[in-house]
Amino acid sequence: MNHADWIILLLALGAGSGVFAEHSGHEQQHEGHPGHDNHQDTLVVLEDSQIKAGGIETLRVKRGHYPDMVSAQGEVVLNAYRTTKVTSRIDAQITRRHARLGQTMVQGQPLVTLSSVEMAEAQGGLLVADREWQRTRKLGRKVVSERRYLEAQVARQQAYAKVVAYGMTEAQIEKLLKDGDLSRAAGSFELLSPQDGTVISDDFIVGEVAESGRVLFSITDESALWIDARLTPDDAAVVEVGASADIGISDRHLSGKVIQTQHRLDESTRTLSVRIEVSNPDDQLHPGQFVTAAIQSKHGKAGIAVPVEAVLRSPDGDWHVFVEVAPGRYEVSEIEVQQSLGDSLIVEGLEEGARVVSKGAFFIQSEIAKGGFGIHNH
Repeated sequence: MNHADWIILLLALGAGSGVFAEHSGHEQQHEGHPGHDNHQDTLVVLEDSQIKAGGIETLRVKRGHYPDMVSAQGEVVLNAYRTTKVTSRIDAQITRRHARLGQTMVQGQPLVTLSSVEMAEAQGGLLVADREWQRTRKLGRKVVSERRYLEAQVARQQAYAKVVAYGMTEAQIEKLLKDGDLSRAAGSFELLSPQDGTVISDDFIVGEVAESGRVLFSITDESALWIDARLTPDDAAVVEVGASADIGISDRHLSGKVIQTQHRLDESTRTLSVRIEVSNPDDQLHPGQFVTAAIQSKHGKAGIAVPVEAVLRSPDGDWHVFVEVAPGRYEVSEIEVQQSLGDSLIVEGLEEGARVVSKGAFFIQSEIAKGGFGIHNH
């Protein structure tokens, strides 16, 4: 079958899809087409309306210097700099719960109400000391002795500091003093959320007595988490603080940055820990989850990078991209993927200057599938 016969047959098969795919069984010279190997190829012709509908865009690739990537397994852990543990500072009975596990909190929002004899004594002592201080200050230094004036001032400051140390906030204390009602000095007080975040632990029962120092709530801001990646000493030696990292989880990828490197080997695994901070705005990551990390190395090499979405896989398992050989004419070009680089892939098989379909490659492949044409490039 000659070339003309091929065209007639393929036009008939592809009429329903609006795609024209030309298979050439003999070597042809394509001048000005970088990366063409002069072997059997697939040429796809699209109309302007299809190009627009598929959102097809192209870019001219060029050779650049890209960092090597170090691969490692990692575990998602809490960001300690965005996590707070809320404790009872004195022995106190838990009288009311205001927040629950998984609840999103705003800084200053009530978490739990406690009641304590120690707090009642501290509150009463503050009210008495405050009244004495207000009376002494009103009389002034000309009426009362310097000693009495200073004693009243210090007593009030110490009583105030004691209540703060027991767990009341300054705003709560000011309200207590403003009311001035001694009957309110009953030892009841609320612990408030110290930050915005999510409640990740609340291990207590209303009615029990919480001892001093017991953690009642753990609250964390999961919008930025840490990845603890384990590297061999050789790999860790080429990773620096500030290096970018690509975090893989299922079929998704997130960008991170190395913020800490350890210098002490884990005795059991003989690995070094590298800590990566990663933004987690859509709550895709959770502490305890295992991920893969590709971390930028200090070393690099020359190569050609293409967007991840430009690279497709043929039914036979080969990787390929579409190269624009003329406006509206796209040819399959088989490539080899060398490494991942965030949203890009370093590939072999393309020459500098080739114009690659950067967006809409899947649309072209789908249109070919509609017409029953396979992707082959040998």
